Amino acid sequence: MNRKRERAGEPVLEPLYTPAQAEQIIERFKPVPYSQPVTVAPGIQAVWHEAGHMLGSASIQLIADDGGKKKCVVFSGDLGPKNAPILKDYDPFQRADMVFLESTYGDRDHQPLADTIEEFNGIVKQAVDTRGKILVPTFAVTRAQLLMLLLSRMFRQKLVRPFPIFLDSPMAVAATQIYLHHEELFDDETIKYIAQKPVQADLKTLTVCATAEDSKKINDQPGPCLVMAGAGMCNAGRIVHHLKANLWKPETHVLIVGYQGDGSLGRQLVDGAKVVSIYGEKIAVKAQVHTLGGFSAHAGQTDLLGWFNVIAPSRPRVVLTHGENEPREILAQKIQLRFKLKPQLPELNEVIEL
Repeated sequence: MNRKRERAGEPVLEPLYTPAQAEQIIERFKPVPYSQPVTVAPGIQAVWHEAGHMLGSASIQLIADDGGKKKCVVFSGDLGPKNAPILKDYDPFQRADMVFLESTYGDRDHQPLADTIEEFNGIVKQAVDTRGKILVPTFAVTRAQLLMLLLSRMFRQKLVRPFPIFLDSPMAVAATQIYLHHEELFDDETIKYIAQKPVQADLKTLTVCATAEDSKKINDQPGPCLVMAGAGMCNAGRIVHHLKANLWKPETHVLIVGYQGDGSLGRQLVDGAKVVSIYGEKIAVKAQVHTLGGFSAHAGQTDLLGWFNVIAPSRPRVVLTHGENEPREILAQKIQLRFKLKPQLPELNEVIEL
């Protein structure tokens, strides 16, 4: 950003933190078990519960001794949908004095997962038949691993002949290695599936692209093939180059498999843009763009309310965070109607005291 500002004759910005400070934070990381209280500061204990969002994700309960009184605050963090492949379901807390609840999809539910998988299989089959490329803007953690599992199932069940797959994300490669070392966190169905045969045995056509040169070579690869690359919202990373090279081709399929923030290139594609700007060049969107919301790693409205339903009898104060205004307001209305609790909708830098 500062290089661009310098070229534009604008003053440079001070970074929020330095690489050295980031290293200092990393040195302080400590693994913690689920469901066991850990003292994190004098008079404060924390308990982590499964959040079902990505491998190792957790909601956090803080129990503070406030002048002899126990105060309990729960942070949902990002919650995942129930019955998602690979991951265990979220494990709600039973009580709190105050709850901070995410509201990313507070206004709606996702398409059922079974329908989404069927749609995904159909798109893959069509692309193979027409020898098209499938581009998947992929979040490195959870989404990449889910897609590899689904492709493994397609090949194992002989729904389609194996074709080239490219994992063009160094971060996704590293994350996948972490998944392979923590099978104890998988759900029962996935554990049973990989006990029959490892996923890697089905994905012999998978190529890992470690370098930028490896990534560039994909442009010379004829279809059919599938490319998973970051960033998940198409706002940076290798996927942007693949979109520039292929968006204007009618045989290309773009699979949107995760949340797309306002203003991102991914959101423009979801909203049906006919022309987009990539690196200052206008690119016609002739590719087929598919939005598969059922693959989202975020809980939909029903699952958010299901998580809150367990803790609601303790009558906590409710604070809704991590959501755009409309989803947050709609979820607030649902909570007020169902539980007779009026959520707070804080603004940036607002201080909330318990």
